[in-house]
Amino acid sequence: MKKLLISPSKMALGEQESQIYQNILKQATEISLNLMAVKVENHPEDFLLWCYELLDVAKNRLNFDLLDDHQLPTVKKLHDQLISAISFLQLKTLRITPWPVLVAFVEQHRDALAIDEQLKLTAYLADKRTTPLKEMIVEDRLAFSGKHAASLDTSVYNFDVEWFCSTKSAKGFHQLFADLPGAFDEALAHIPAEGEVSEQDYQQFVVAYLLAFNGSDEKPTLAPATRLLAMRRPDVFTPISSSKLDALCSAFGITKLNNRDFERYWQDIVLTIHAMPWFKMPTPANEFEQQLADIKALLPCWFYYADKDTAEGSNYLKLLNKPQRTTSSGGKKTVRRGKESAEVLVDRALSDESIPEHIRAKRDSIVAEVEKGRSVDETISLMRTIFG
Repeated sequence: MKKLLISPSKMALGEQESQIYQNILKQATEISLNLMAVKVENHPEDFLLWCYELLDVAKNRLNFDLLDDHQLPTVKKLHDQLISAISFLQLKTLRITPWPVLVAFVEQHRDALAIDEQLKLTAYLADKRTTPLKEMIVEDRLAFSGKHAASLDTSVYNFDVEWFCSTKSAKGFHQLFADLPGAFDEALAHIPAEGEVSEQDYQQFVVAYLLAFNGSDEKPTLAPATRLLAMRRPDVFTPISSSKLDALCSAFGITKLNNRDFERYWQDIVLTIHAMPWFKMPTPANEFEQQLADIKALLPCWFYYADKDTAEGSNYLKLLNKPQRTTSSGGKKTVRRGKESAEVLVDRALSDESIPEHIRAKRDSIVAEVEKGRSVDETISLMRTIFG
């Protein structure tokens, strides 16, 4: 263990990495006796891999029974510092990473990042990027804006809508977004649906986005705006969240943005990413890589630290596996949907050519059940069981 702890001192670390190492070492020193009890056979010569190894020790191999209560906060702080360091180091590689190396990283972390589930989200929204928000059903607006709700039918929304930077904490934004979707349509209309997006296009979006908050006590913030932009043009805009800005800005070598830095977002985030080699010259070799190239501005979201808990934390999986609650009368408690949402969801499902005509004829009955909270797939399956 001692060899592991001191090995970064022999690595060629930059100034930022050296400071990170010193901060980690400070926490490790306070639990050094506990760490020394752990047998370590892997001694990485790379600082990123070293962080992963020490994090594994601190999370999975440390004997927590031997820790005093006052040491637990130190262990937690060590975890947080190592996770932050890993995110910083992985994001920093984006500055010089060519496309094939980026793809290899994504493939390596495919399960931990729930890449397939995340791609279902982008695929679902692909044909809705030009649909006015005010014409979307409530559930689609939630998917577009990045806020999970219990009303999302897992047979339709088979993904967590909060991938690519959740906006659930932006309560003021979501209240306005629900009440005045047309105002945000006016903002997004300034962003071309395809082709080049200019700085002027972005500035016009910002003006309209800020105007959407006029007459409201809520202050417009940057993170929800970047989510809307990223879902409109995932090949141009990278969504950000305040909780991850430290690692992102440090990795890019820029002063940390605040939640009102609309101008710097374009200059320091968008243009910086656009200048990176993997972004300028994507060379997709197969269908999967083409999927990545189509949403290339979202790819930095996958360079933050992730482990199996990341994928398992999906709101979709939680909703899918959530035990059914029962009401006092013994029935299952469900979340009702609006009639408009139910009709749209049912019509989409019935457009499948494999659905028999006699089942389609039961549309109104299916809509009524879906409106009550039953899933679309479950309702259609039930109809098929009854009517063949």
